[in-house]
Amino acid sequence: MTTTAERPSRVVADTTFEQLGVAPELTAVLSSSGIAKPFPVQELTIPDGIAGRDVCGKAKTGSGKTLAFGLPLLMRVGRGEQRRPRGLVLVPTRELATQVAEVLAPLATAVERRVVVVYGGADIDRQVKKLHKGVDVVIATPGRLIDLCERGEVSVRDVEVVVLDEADRMADMGFLPQVDWLLRRIETAHQTMLFSATLDGDVHRLVRRHLSDPVRHEVASEAPTVESMEHRFLQVHQMDKVKVAAAICRNSSKTLVFVRTKRGADRLVLQLEREKVPARAIHGDLPQSAREKALESFTQGRTAVLVATDVAARGLDISDVDMVVHYDPPEDHKSYLHRSGRTARAGGTGVVATLVLWDQVLDVERIEKRLGLEMPIVEVFSNDPRLEDLRAWVPDAGAA
Repeated sequence: MTTTAERPSRVVADTTFEQLGVAPELTAVLSSSGIAKPFPVQELTIPDGIAGRDVCGKAKTGSGKTLAFGLPLLMRVGRGEQRRPRGLVLVPTRELATQVAEVLAPLATAVERRVVVVYGGADIDRQVKKLHKGVDVVIATPGRLIDLCERGEVSVRDVEVVVLDEADRMADMGFLPQVDWLLRRIETAHQTMLFSATLDGDVHRLVRRHLSDPVRHEVASEAPTVESMEHRFLQVHQMDKVKVAAAICRNSSKTLVFVRTKRGADRLVLQLEREKVPARAIHGDLPQSAREKALESFTQGRTAVLVATDVAARGLDISDVDMVVHYDPPEDHKSYLHRSGRTARAGGTGVVATLVLWDQVLDVERIEKRLGLEMPIVEVFSNDPRLEDLRAWVPDAGAA
């Protein structure tokens, strides 16, 4: 059974990456990208990561975890051989794999390390060719990496540093048996860094099984909370629902819209475009290239509206989202927080609007009660001027 070293999570004002022990080659890349000061999760975990400790970090998406594990990983990992990496980053989704790779690629170049990203839904032969050219760090989703291992195209036996990112999401999606399969095939002594929004249940068992004397750090302030968002609950009519959503999107610079089904996402994109609101969809039935293009267009601001299903949005780290719209109300209060947290990144705030049909009122009221919210569900129509600035309009109890 592993023991755990508990350390106080102190953050010192004005700490620099240099003071944390980050190599000059890496700090130069960070500086050129405009990254001067570490986020709390980075300040807490980077020194232990560089020292080679197993790290157990409790922090959510958007808290700066990628650099928290990426900088120590690139400083400690040795050179790999053809198809035999020395560093491994496991993530739950294709989108997160791509995002992590984009962050680490310029840093890896600075320290002469080669990064290859592999995930399902993309051309496996192209990924194999990259592995054959040589690889130091693999960023992977579990299923695709197991497929490549079983084909003999890659081996994890020489891995020196392992990162398990979004471990709670991997548990939710049923990937922990695959993670366990991969970790049991590492034959060398290695460092493990695990990051998760929660550390109980299956994640706790994963920690006990695969981490040795881990130091724990928790960044509670980074987690999106009910208080960090502005909430609006709008009762709409079925025939007017799309127009209400369009009115909200027109008055927001970057809007993430959640729907329950893949077909509903495609349908809403077409309906919004008829209302002269350009939008892109992201869901599991789209080709990987289409998903990446949609995400890139939204992230870079070329498309102001992204319509997503819950599964497709898991693990996405998108900055500057100022509006989340629950076009279809979430199933429960946990889903509400998970969706809504996309607009409360790294201490930021945003507005969350939930569109409620007459037969959904009781379900939404139950969600509000579980969240401790006492916001009225206010009837609106698409020509309501209050939709032009939902942040400025704060409904009172008599508005319902």
